[in-house]
Amino acid sequence: MIVSDLALSPATSRSWRHGLRFSLLAFAFVAVCLLLRSHLPWITLYPPTWVLPIAAWVNHVSDWLSAILQPICRSFAWMLGGPMAWLRGFLVWLPWPAVALATTLVAYKAQGWRLALFAIAVVAYLLLTGYWPATMNTMALVVLAVPISVLAGFGLGVLAFAFPRARAVIEAALDLMQTVPAFAYLIPLLILFGFGPVVGLIASIVFAVPPMVRNTLLGLNQVPPVIKEAGLMSGCTAWQGFWHTDVPTAKPQLLMGVNQTTMAAFSMVIIASLAGGSADIGWEVLSAVRQADFGRSLLSGLVIALVAVLIDRITLGFAKTGEISMSQAGKPSGRLLLVILFAVMFSGIALRMMVGNADWLSGSLQFINMKALDDGILALVRDHSGAIDRIRNGIISFLMLPVRVGLEKAVTPFTWGVTLTPTGIAFYVLLVAVVSLFAGLKWSRQAGLTAIWIGIFLYFGLTTFPWPAFMLVVSLLVWRVADGRIALAALAAMAFALLSGLWLQTMMSIYLCALAVLLCLLFGGALGLWAAQSDRVSAFIRPINDALQTMPQFVFLIPALMFFKVGELTALIAVMLYAIVPPIRYVEHGLRHVPSHVVEAAVQSGCTASQLLWLAKLPMALPTIMLGVNQTIMAALSMLAISALVGTRDLGQQVYIALGKADAGMGLTAGLMIALIAMVSDRAIRTWCLKRQAPALRAG
Repeated sequence: MIVSDLALSPATSRSWRHGLRFSLLAFAFVAVCLLLRSHLPWITLYPPTWVLPIAAWVNHVSDWLSAILQPICRSFAWMLGGPMAWLRGFLVWLPWPAVALATTLVAYKAQGWRLALFAIAVVAYLLLTGYWPATMNTMALVVLAVPISVLAGFGLGVLAFAFPRARAVIEAALDLMQTVPAFAYLIPLLILFGFGPVVGLIASIVFAVPPMVRNTLLGLNQVPPVIKEAGLMSGCTAWQGFWHTDVPTAKPQLLMGVNQTTMAAFSMVIIASLAGGSADIGWEVLSAVRQADFGRSLLSGLVIALVAVLIDRITLGFAKTGEISMSQAGKPSGRLLLVILFAVMFSGIALRMMVGNADWLSGSLQFINMKALDDGILALVRDHSGAIDRIRNGIISFLMLPVRVGLEKAVTPFTWGVTLTPTGIAFYVLLVAVVSLFAGLKWSRQAGLTAIWIGIFLYFGLTTFPWPAFMLVVSLLVWRVADGRIALAALAAMAFALLSGLWLQTMMSIYLCALAVLLCLLFGGALGLWAAQSDRVSAFIRPINDALQTMPQFVFLIPALMFFKVGELTALIAVMLYAIVPPIRYVEHGLRHVPSHVVEAAVQSGCTASQLLWLAKLPMALPTIMLGVNQTIMAALSMLAISALVGTRDLGQQVYIALGKADAGMGLTAGLMIALIAMVSDRAIRTWCLKRQAPALRAG
């Protein structure tokens, strides 16, 4: 049932009047700040003399800790260096037919012939491009990182499950580990462990632990009480009950954690190459991009994408079956598969010892002419450079600049070909008023106020907006969406940006992420809506979404960089490619899982297909869609540090610069600011979703 604004309850009416009063006060304060900009420059540009040396303080603590921990960490790195070097050498030395056959058998066991054929295609691609040795070096990192991350994550998950007091601390640490860019904590790792492949291994381990912890907690919490009671009635002790009832019951979720941990470790291969460049596939991609060899960067980036998809499908297949040893029709049992794999490996070793160091057996031959591919791509870009430049300049001038610096500075003869006259300003004010009035009458008063705020920010720009006014508006918005506690957290996060001297970089990050999220919601939401209405579209989009989700973040820079060169537009496109999957998936999921009785009631009430969508399905699916918005924001923020490689001026760039200088203070401060934005937005959206779902749960 849709309740009109004209039929508000007394409590809702009081809440509305209370919110309107605060909104009017906020409008007045913002107006004063905007009027005083020319007289009080510090309202727009936070004075450097007011900045606290937070980065220097962090460096001081870091230097003190590194002097104590460095000998221990260097010893640990030396201990890991031996096994890693041996495993890299062994995988490269092992003949490719043995590894290919073993991979195909495991893929067949996981998901049948289709995945086995895909594994054969991936192996063929690695051999044709000559990237087999580099891929084996990368797999050595993944093979070592995943077991350590799985064991550490399982242990922390069990600890959080057994001790509720420890759970809050562990979850807060997980939030930081998953939201602070990997570049940021790569800096202290370099200081403590030194430069080399082992640092990349440790960074991969740290990055891959959180998914296993969260899945362990989820699996153990979902064990039905009847199963635990059955274990107690059978005479199991607490220890026996845990290992013989809880863990087996949670095994599918634990295997899902292994899948996500593996993908997280694999996504770090390029970032790990920054810490210890060697002949792995991450270093191939990085060096190709740095040298503008787009053909080589595309081929090596596709290697990472294909191998990531293959690993994802294999681990996901075992997670869905629940047990790796489960015997299935037409497939070997787990024990038989292990026997066959050992036989294949021993045969490969014997073949290598008989044949020796033959190039064809190591998979190092290259059948694709990289130079011709590079020349072809450069010729394609050169032939269409005029159209590409027009598209690039149009997007920057008519979309990105107005959001960043506002229409008052973006509308110039150089960019728009016109000057912003008083008549144009009056027309814009009238347009905002009409849109806000329409939104208020069509949907709600809150929608009308939101349209006014968007009009104000679009005219004055996000990065040039007075910081006291911005802090007030954001705090009020979070308070209205979530609660006062999260609003205070948002205020504290913005105060940290000011006091650390990162306000401008923070606003650049918010501008880039906000624009990317808005475009992702627009295009991704439309695709999700289409997929929810058509099974064929859903089946077509699903593998594309899977591929986008499994690709490492760095790969998304390659096509954007190839056509649009360095700059904010390239960063925006890369962020969108990485963040567009959640709105597609969540919109489709939310619309397809609207309760059937709601749909039937709407149809019986005489709703048309359009009315059914807009008045019944979308309101019911809104909490699910908002979770997709949350994931989109998280994905966009996680791409900031990666997009810094193409010349942005945001927090990610600060982290990247700090990595080059080994400046732990700058890197951790900027990384913490990204984490604060992510955590505040995450908590606000989740609280809003819980508030929306609470009435429905009470009614049910």
